[in-house]
Amino acid sequence: MFPPVSTEEWKAKINVDLKGADFDRKLVWRTNEGFNVQPFYRREDIEGLPTIGSLPGEFPFVRGTRDNNDWVVRQAVIGDTAAEANEHALHILNRGVESLGIKLGGNLGAADLAEILKGVDLKKVEINVSCCPGHAVEVAEELVRLIREAGAEKEFRGSVAYDPFRRLLRRGLPFHKDAAAEGLALYEVVKDIKELRCFAVDSFMLNNAGAFITQELGYALAWGAEWMTMMTEAGLSADQVAERIKFNMGIGSNYFMELAKFRAGRMIWAEIVKAYGASDEACKMWVHAVTSEFNQTIYDAHVNLLRTMTETMSAALAGVNSIETLAFDSCFRRPDEFSERIARNQQFLLRDESHLNKVVDPAGGSYYIETLTVSIAEQAWKIFNEVEDNGGFEAMLRRGEIQGKVNESGVKRHLDVARRKENLLGTNIYPNFNERALDKIKCEGAACGCGCASEQPADGAVEKLNFDRAASQFEALRLDTERAAHRPKVFMLTIGNLAMRLARAQFSGNFFGCAGYEIIDNIGFNSVKEGVDAALEKGADVVVLCSSDDEYAQFAPEAFKELDGRALFVVAGAPACMDDLKKEGIENFIHVKVNVLDTLADFNAKLLK
Repeated sequence: MFPPVSTEEWKAKINVDLKGADFDRKLVWRTNEGFNVQPFYRREDIEGLPTIGSLPGEFPFVRGTRDNNDWVVRQAVIGDTAAEANEHALHILNRGVESLGIKLGGNLGAADLAEILKGVDLKKVEINVSCCPGHAVEVAEELVRLIREAGAEKEFRGSVAYDPFRRLLRRGLPFHKDAAAEGLALYEVVKDIKELRCFAVDSFMLNNAGAFITQELGYALAWGAEWMTMMTEAGLSADQVAERIKFNMGIGSNYFMELAKFRAGRMIWAEIVKAYGASDEACKMWVHAVTSEFNQTIYDAHVNLLRTMTETMSAALAGVNSIETLAFDSCFRRPDEFSERIARNQQFLLRDESHLNKVVDPAGGSYYIETLTVSIAEQAWKIFNEVEDNGGFEAMLRRGEIQGKVNESGVKRHLDVARRKENLLGTNIYPNFNERALDKIKCEGAACGCGCASEQPADGAVEKLNFDRAASQFEALRLDTERAAHRPKVFMLTIGNLAMRLARAQFSGNFFGCAGYEIIDNIGFNSVKEGVDAALEKGADVVVLCSSDDEYAQFAPEAFKELDGRALFVVAGAPACMDDLKKEGIENFIHVKVNVLDTLADFNAKLLK
């Protein structure tokens, strides 16, 4: 009933609405992933794309490795003793969890598995065990013994995560055993349990270190290919290796890109494994997805629920095999009650919604998602080939090159957070000014218990991953404020143009609130002197002049002179008269282009003496 509208006509209409502003500068998103995202996509954008045409369960599995949404909810088992771990395992299973993550180390070893899994139906519950790579064979032997005792050889599904590259990533130190020989020994133990995977690709570590989406995927694929090469050269067939590989991948908050990442990953992985001569069935990528720790925050910790909600949803819609939701409650990692609430309130809700559509990947066919999938695949493929051209995944790890590249990305993202190009709600934007966290922090030790974490770096150690969270530097500022004997007071001297003074007072309150300062806002003053007098009466440490650019030429020198050094003076904005104001001795200006973190660090240095 309506005539078709061409892309050119749409762009013409948009350009009219932009009123002369540049289309590319205003509307095209320049991502960290190596490609740009357009503001709109149409059918013509997906013509000829390699993602079009296949169905769920069909090679190359871009729309999923199966034709249903039968993913499982996984939760970590917590306990200092085997009895405590068992109690917690039964507790969360009774609340609907279908997959258990068990971390051995410290007080818990292979011999404790029987106690930990007491009362757990190994025919129905997925079991995933992680441990120091040097203990993987003995752990697998004990797990296989328990599986056989339960008569669950055919029904069992799970993993023993053997990851000989973990030390290089976390410690900068190589594994002290022959990885291929250990891998062969491990395979011999698990080979009769068809759904027991053992060769881990733990790319969630890259995600937690701040890797870009295409980086995580590209390196994950190279990691998987390293397993294929290493173990086929050791004597296993391509099918035998591929069917034992499990990808443990992170999920960030970039909703559509993360969804597309898993689709692109399945597509490329299928082609990689096929090149080794594997069957189509062996080319299916088995993915466990875990929400990111890089964007978790101590302050306003319940916002972590919102972050993990979108992350979990993107993974569920992308058709992964299992999902684990982690969140910080203050500084806790995987706290019992907090994680349990997330698992119940988020993952089960998603499960109910996803079953409304039997076919995996309801996003299949979306112009945007299809284009993102191909764009991410192209960039990840470039990274994969770069790794192959430089000797392979292990070789680059041993030289510290992959760690270095990921750390560079982490530095870039930390800088983006400092400049508010990447927002962390409640941390670098819209903070809860009066929240305190110092009394809630209880950091847990990260040692696995085998002694590897206490090893001193030896000769030949290379760069390791930096796992500082994106919020860590802002949190350090606020914690310093909490520790200080005096909490700085920031007073908003609002005067002049009503709209501008209110907008700038709000901006300034959010700005200084990121350091945990006390914010004293005001409706407005009739004169500069009235405002300065009120600020001094309140005991202000910082006075922020909030007005319009045109009025700053008059108000700023007057306020600066009236204050006479009795508090730090700040102008909210970057007015045209800034250079003139600096000549008057005014040094502090806050606006959208400043580095928020560095600016607040300077104020902390002056105020927290």
